[in-house]
Amino acid sequence: MAQWQQGKVVETQHWNQRLCSLKIEVELPEFEAGQFIRVGLPGPDDEQMEARPYSFVNAPHEGLLEIYFNKVPEGSLSNRLKTLHEGDAVYVADRPAGFMTESEIPDGETLWLLASGTALGPFLSILKTQAPWQRFKHIVLVHGVRSAEELTYSELIGKLQKLHPDQMIKVNSVTREEVVGALRERIPVAIANGHLERLAGFDFNASTSCVMLCGNPVMVEGSLEALQDKGLRKHLRRESGHILQEIYK
Repeated sequence: MAQWQQGKVVETQHWNQRLCSLKIEVELPEFEAGQFIRVGLPGPDDEQMEARPYSFVNAPHEGLLEIYFNKVPEGSLSNRLKTLHEGDAVYVADRPAGFMTESEIPDGETLWLLASGTALGPFLSILKTQAPWQRFKHIVLVHGVRSAEELTYSELIGKLQKLHPDQMIKVNSVTREEVVGALRERIPVAIANGHLERLAGFDFNASTSCVMLCGNPVMVEGSLEALQDKGLRKHLRRESGHILQEIYK
């Protein structure tokens, strides 16, 4: 059974009324960029921990745990986490998990990172390490959101683009408003009709492309189907493929 470690909130970032990031000072277990860990707060009467998994936004070499989450009306824990302030206690499990990691995907020329909403987090963790930049000639980060205010972490992403100007391309997909330079359609639709490829400047190609999909079930399942129609297939440990996926619920 996982053990709980008490940590301390050292920084909060409220991107808007729903989206929040927390940086937590805690003794972190060894983990791989792209994995997740359970974060929690004591339940009523301190009898049981109310917890759920959150992806690491921080890279393994960074000292603070960072999580990025969406406050949902029915989400008791997310509502409580969003009210935390610097100095407040929060609890972190001692065991990371998950296979949405750069090391799990085969070699290729172009790495596509397709995220919806807060599923951007694990890709930021991966991109803050050296491994993907050493393995792939091009990296395309795609972030699908509803409105422009949800295009978070722009400063960090800008820094990554400056560090890797010949490798990194960022594509935004904003479905509910016009944003200059962004797609205005869901990621699966933009894959199917070719708009994503045209804007990125690269094709989905079974001989050169690797894809990591992370987000809500509709986005992941729709994107998987559209990519399979283009000749790509899921990557399994027993059978090499092109697509690695993780669903955020």
